[in-house]
This record gives sequence, structure tokens and C-alpha cells, in this order.
Amino acid sequence: MNNQNQLLNEKKYNKLIVVLSIAIPLVVAALFGIKIDAELPVFLPPIYASINATTAFVLVLAFIAIQNKKIKLHEGLMKFAIGLSVLFLLLYIAYHMTSDSTSYEGSYSFLYYFVLLTHIILSIAVIPFVLITYVRAITNNIEKHKKIAKITFPLWLYVAVTGVVVFIMISPYY
Repeated sequence: MNNQNQLLNEKKYNKLIVVLSIAIPLVVAALFGIKIDAELPVFLPPIYASINATTAFVLVLAFIAIQNKKIKLHEGLMKFAIGLSVLFLLLYIAYHMTSDSTSYEGSYSFLYYFVLLTHIILSIAVIPFVLITYVRAITNNIEKHKKIAKITFPLWLYVAVTGVVVFIMISPYY
């Protein structure tokens, strides 16, 4: 596929990327304001922390796969990582719609709130990066895919790992 076709294919996705990059954080924020009087059959925080840990592991495996030129394995792992992130988001929303937020009461509050704040900010910022990186892969714009993936990978990995760190730090206070 030549550069012109790649650009045309990417442009088809650009509006969707912009809409999703804005809509996802706004919808999540709006849903946090809605409380449902329901008790979930399971306690979700360790589940979605495990999903974050699995996402981090899958991202590292995908990085290793592409370094070893195992393109199909890399592609499958990246799709799996996206699926895990979507599942995490759905469970995270479900938890916060049915449960009150937990306050951190430990002696490392500065560290906890720093990690939490950077985790939240980067979890919003990584959305367009993941979407653009994915679109560049599926439109076969591999050179641009590689360039943005060098930014997306560490951001996404940080979000996944800090999600686990936040859970570990807050878990004594549930």
C-alpha cells in the first residue's frame, strides 16, 4: 500500500479516534456521578488489578515478540492487551458505580497520591496513543506505527503497572 492510500485509510479513523479519546473520559466521569444501589457478587478491585498486571505482562510479551520479528504473535498480544484494557475499564466503572471510594490513610500519602494522579492523567492521555498506534498498524503504515509505538508502549505500561501499585497501596483500607 502506498503512502497516499495509507493516509486515506488513517483519515477514515481520525474522527473516531478523536470522538473516543474525548468520549471515554467524559463518559467515565459522568458514570462516576451515578450510584447504583446494588451489591456486586464479587469484590472487583483485586480482579481489575489482576487485569492491569496481566495487561502489563502482555505488553512486555508483545514488545519481546516484535523485537524477535514475530509479527502475528505481536498483533495477537496487542489485540489481547486492548481487550484487557476495555474489560478493566468496564469493571472499574461497575465498581465505582456500586461502591463508595476508599480513602488512603497510610503514611505514604504523598507517594500514593502522586502515583494515583499520574496514573489517572496518563490513563486518559494514553487513549488516543493506543488508538492511533492501532490504526497505523491495521492500515499498514508500519514506519509511523513504530514511531508512535515508542511513545505508546511506555505510557501504557506505566498505566498498567501503576494501576497495580495503587491497588496494593490502597488495599489495606478497603
